[in-house]
Parts: sequence; structure tokens; C-alpha cells
Amino acid sequence: MRGLTAAVAAAILAASATGCGSAQSGPPDQPPTVVTIAQPVRKRTVEWDAYTGRLEPVDFVEVRARVSGYLQTIHFEEGQPVKEGELLCVIDPRPFEAELNRATAALRQAESQLLQAQAQLATANAQKLQSDAQLQLAQTRVERARLLSRRDATTQEDVDQREADLLQAQADLEASNAGISSAEAAIATANASVEAAKAGVEAAQLDLDYTKIHAPISGLISQENVTEGNYISGGTATSTLLTSIASVDPIYCTFDVNEQEVLKYVRLAQEGRRQSSRVARNPVFLGLIDESGFPHEGHMDFVDNRFDPSTASMRARGVFPNDDQVLLPGMFARIRIPGSAPYEAVLIPDSAVGTDQSSQYVYIVQDGVIERRGVTLGPIVDGLRVVRNGLSGNEQLVIEGLLQSRPGMEVETQDGTIEVVEDGLPDDYSPLPPEDSLSPKPDPLPEGYTSQVVGEPIAEGAAQ
Repeated sequence: MRGLTAAVAAAILAASATGCGSAQSGPPDQPPTVVTIAQPVRKRTVEWDAYTGRLEPVDFVEVRARVSGYLQTIHFEEGQPVKEGELLCVIDPRPFEAELNRATAALRQAESQLLQAQAQLATANAQKLQSDAQLQLAQTRVERARLLSRRDATTQEDVDQREADLLQAQADLEASNAGISSAEAAIATANASVEAAKAGVEAAQLDLDYTKIHAPISGLISQENVTEGNYISGGTATSTLLTSIASVDPIYCTFDVNEQEVLKYVRLAQEGRRQSSRVARNPVFLGLIDESGFPHEGHMDFVDNRFDPSTASMRARGVFPNDDQVLLPGMFARIRIPGSAPYEAVLIPDSAVGTDQSSQYVYIVQDGVIERRGVTLGPIVDGLRVVRNGLSGNEQLVIEGLLQSRPGMEVETQDGTIEVVEDGLPDDYSPLPPEDSLSPKPDPLPEGYTSQVVGEPIAEGAAQ
């Protein structure tokens, strides 16, 4: 028993001696921090500004009747495509046919009155010729009678009779002239009646034509708002709404731009780095809610002339082809427009950026030592952050281990990679040529009009 106790005591003393020796040697050295580094990505880039827009039809027409009557037939299927000129509805035409017949009869009556007035004019002209002949004969007889009277070869009574005949011939001539004037006035009245009757026929024909309602544009037609047999009113601002048609190809997408962004575009245009979308057809890319990228490409079509005071934003619009009719009016869409000219950009991941109050910074490794760099950042491009200032693109950037790093710390490094996630947007662009524009062309000027401003002198050498 004594031997066992001595052995336990010896073991305890040996353990105590070992513990004392370990305490005296101190804790073991910590291994150096390992960080992952990579060189920033340098690539030609365009900053595509992001907006949310709403799709709108290029043309939208509320189909209303121009005449009132009972709706007789409907010839379209609700929600289906229609082409310009297709027959949509028919209003009972019988009252309008009767009115056209009445107007046609009135025209014939007016034309008959014109013929009668022309005949009266012919009669008056013949009477005038007869009066002229009688006047010449009376003048000749008066002269002869006066000559004979001076020779005492006739009586004074005969001279007086010849002078009376002359006066009667002059009166008949005046009456003939008055008859001609009256006939001419009757012809003018008859011509006016004919023109009025023709206008009545044209109006009646128009009303009859308006009983057939055709599609004014091509597009998708909406539902029937009125069924057959109902009386509809037409020709006024409150006419009965029959249906509506919205065009779908091409299609607009409108969006709002705030004042800061508008000023950015203005400055870029002034510096010659990016043409204004007011004068150039800059490209626009569009993606729907279920699309990962921006597969629809169009161009800028319109920029408004003022800011909306209620939203402090300016309305802009792009136009897109829509052959497959995937884009429908009323949809929301993601919009990307060029916010810069193409340039060589330095790109880094957001995970490599630290924030210190109002400043942002990154860590780089220089000769195995952490160095802090302040940076000025831009938007996200291809999944990476644009660095406007602070990096040249040749540095060894810390992309992992940022929280364990401190300026001046010695670290060990391991190589990593910065992945570029292509977003489908191009790295370069140019405005669309005018001849390839999708924008609707304005209507031609009426005959006799020119594009010259009224009162503005035509410059020398200008086409006349």
C-alpha cells in the first residue's frame, strides 16, 4: 500500500512540473491571415441607366358612330386582331337611303329649274334681237319721215307716228334687256339651288356610308359595348362607345426621368460624349417581368418639352417592334437606355467594397501588406461595380477576407477570380439611322402648303 501511494505522489509531482514548464513558455504564434486577391476587371463599357416603363399603343381609337340609329349587325370577334378598313358594325341604313332618295329628287328638281332659267335666258336673248331689229327699223323710218317732212312730201302726223314707233322700239329693247337680266338672275338662283341640292346629296350619301362602321386602324379590338338592336347616338362628343382598337406593332414604352438624370444627359450632349435622345434615335432595351435579360431592342422616339411639376420628372418614350405581339399595352417593363458614351471601365465586386461613415474604400495588397484605398463608385455593369476614381485596374484587390484585414497588416494571399455576369446589353452603341426608324411618319402637308413658317423669308438657294 505504501508503495502505491508513493507512485501516485510521484505522478502528481511530474504533472505539476510539466504544467509549470508549459506556463513559462507562453502561447504559440498565430498563423498569418490569408486573403483572396484578384485584379480588377478592365473592359469597354456603356453605363445603361435603368427605368421602369409602361407599354402604350402607338394608335388607340374609340370606335363611335357618326350617325344615330339602331345597331343592325356586328361583324367582329371580341379581342381578336382586325385590319384597317374591315367592316365592324352596320346601323340600319333604310332611313338614310330614304333621305338620299329625297336629296337626289331635290337635285333633279333644281337641275330642271336651271334648265328652265336657261330657256328663259334664250327667249330673252331672242326678244332682244327682235327688239334691236325693230329699233333699227323705227330709227330708219323716223329719219325718212323727217326728210320727207322737210320737203313737204309727208304730213306731220306721219312723222309723229314714226317717232312714237321709235319710242316703242326703245322701250321694247329695254324690256328685253330687263328680261335677260331676270333670266340671268334666275340661272344664278337655279345654280345655287343645284349646288345646295348636290351638297344635300353628298351629305345624305355620307350619312348612308357612315351606317357601315369600318376599322380606322389595325390592331387588337376590345369587347362589344353595345349589342344588336340597341339605339345608338352618333356624331357628338358623347356618342355611344361601340368598342376600341389598340395597335400593337410597333408599340410605345413611356417612362419618367428625374431632373438629375436629365441634366446628366444634357451635360453629356454639350460635351459631345452622347447625343441627345431628343435629336438622335439612341437604342433602348426592354425586358418583361418574366424575362431574365433585355431581349427587345428599340430606339428613343420622344422626349417631352417640360418637367411635370407634380413629380419633378420629364416624360420620355421608346418605340419597339412587336411582330410576335408579346408586348401588350398596359404592361410594365424594365427599360435600359445609354447613360454614357462607351469607355474603358474598372469593375470590381460589391463584396470588395467597405463603407466607413460617408466614404467607401477597398483593400489592396502591396508587397504582402494591406493598403487602404478610397474609391468613388458608379453603377452596376455586368454584375460588377464601376470604379470611377481610386483604382487603375492593375492592383491586387482583396475580394475575400475584407473583415479580417486592417491597413498595415501583413497577410498571405491566394489567387481568386472576379466573374463577369453578362447582362445581355452591348458594350458599344450608335444611334439608329433615320431611315430605319420605327416612329410613325407625320401626315403629308395639304396641297399648297409648305414647311416654311408663314412670314419667314426663304433663304437664298433654298428650294422653292
